[in-house]
Amino acid sequence: MLELVNVNTYYGNIHALKDVSIKVEQGEIITLIGANGAGKTTTLMSISGIVPPRSGEVLFEGKPIQGMPPHEIVSMGLCQVPEGRRIFPLLTVSENLDMGAFLRKDSAQVKQDLDYVYELFPRLSERRTQQGGTLSGGEQQMLAISRALMARPRLLLLDEPSLGLAPIIVKQIFQIIRKINEENQTTIFLVEQNANLALQVAARGYVMETGRVTMTDSSDNLLANEEVKNAYLGMGE
Repeated sequence: MLELVNVNTYYGNIHALKDVSIKVEQGEIITLIGANGAGKTTTLMSISGIVPPRSGEVLFEGKPIQGMPPHEIVSMGLCQVPEGRRIFPLLTVSENLDMGAFLRKDSAQVKQDLDYVYELFPRLSERRTQQGGTLSGGEQQMLAISRALMARPRLLLLDEPSLGLAPIIVKQIFQIIRKINEENQTTIFLVEQNANLALQVAARGYVMETGRVTMTDSSDNLLANEEVKNAYLGMGE
């Protein structure tokens, strides 16, 4: 469904991604793990068009999308939930969700999807008239995921959904991620510093170090790998 082929991305003269190649099959959850500054967020931003690669290809369902504007990539069915939530703090919960559906014309289906996200996150339904900025961190993360779902993505890019949240909320968010994948067949590319949690929810994983993919395997094998255990599995615990 998604393929990165020898992607190189730069910030000015800083070479952030170095020949990164990743494949995501339809319907699966894959995860990209690594330390802070490894290039995980840059990988997602290279896919979604926010920081276009300088060389290499990003293929979505076989079509090159590198260099396309982000809103066109969203309209193709690829949507990112950014690190740090980035909701609209002065808009209500309901208005934030409307923004997620901004590019859509199928109003009957939009209403159905709105009902679905309120069912998925009852807390948001209770707070639909509340300003986004007054929600707790966990509620804002729920809102950020829901806003992305309102774009009806076929591939959802999640950037550090556990960041700064209490363990009980993190557990709930990850249960929802699995549910979205199973119920909607939404493919999920998960970037996460909590490697243990990410590998438990994903089928396959990639390990990134200083802008390079250094390892890829099934999640079970990565969880059992001594090198991965020593370097990453203490993270987020």
